[in-house]
Amino acid sequence: MIIRAEQMRAFEQAARRQFEEEMVAHSKDFSPRLCEVIGDEQLRVALRAAINRAERYGFTKRGPIRLFIEMTFLCGSAFDTDPQYPALGDVLRASGDQMQRAQQIHEGHIDYLARVSGPGAANVRKALRDLLTFARMPLMFSTDDFIEGLLQAMTGIFPQKVAYSGEAGLKRLIQEGIAEARKYRFSTVRQETLIVVLMFAFGHGCTDDPLYPWIVRTLQDERIIDPAARADRLERKAMTWLEHVLARHPQGSPA
Repeated sequence: MIIRAEQMRAFEQAARRQFEEEMVAHSKDFSPRLCEVIGDEQLRVALRAAINRAERYGFTKRGPIRLFIEMTFLCGSAFDTDPQYPALGDVLRASGDQMQRAQQIHEGHIDYLARVSGPGAANVRKALRDLLTFARMPLMFSTDDFIEGLLQAMTGIFPQKVAYSGEAGLKRLIQEGIAEARKYRFSTVRQETLIVVLMFAFGHGCTDDPLYPWIVRTLQDERIIDPAARADRLERKAMTWLEHVLARHPQGSPA
């Protein structure tokens, strides 16, 4: 029997669709709350993006790709370039067998859960509560001490993550956040802080992350002409999201 190129492509596409369906089910087990919020259609968008991103690093086998998807849920869709997780990016960009690199990332994942998330994601829940409190308060720093003020605020909100990421990585994150804020003509200290804090909480790619479409849609909403109004809307949505998560899952994992 001769198998034509068209038939091979059809087989490959069918296998990819089946794998995608398996990852939909796996994602709902791994991160049920987030999958519930974004819905199946948006979940598939996020999964396709994660699979394509994983393949850029030579991850073609089921196990490494599934691990990449799990890290996407844990650290954001752009975790591979996020200054908060430099070790993960280094492993992905290293030469070597994909299974060995995946094992290194898996070990890093276990270490992150132990050092940062804590048992039952207790540290994450506390950080979300403290983040909501921070969002409701007036800022205690200005342009002159913006970076140091934000670092201090981050340490108060999520000290375990600050210790994990390190000061150098977080300073890079803050600079990225300032640049991203200016893309949307956000110019005040509070507006810049909003973008940086969202990156700190959801990953540095959160302004274009299919896992958090409410951020993307608000920033790109052409009906809101005034940048200040757009920033206010984004801040309100962020607070609503935090309140919703904490109200529904005060004792359980928010993931």
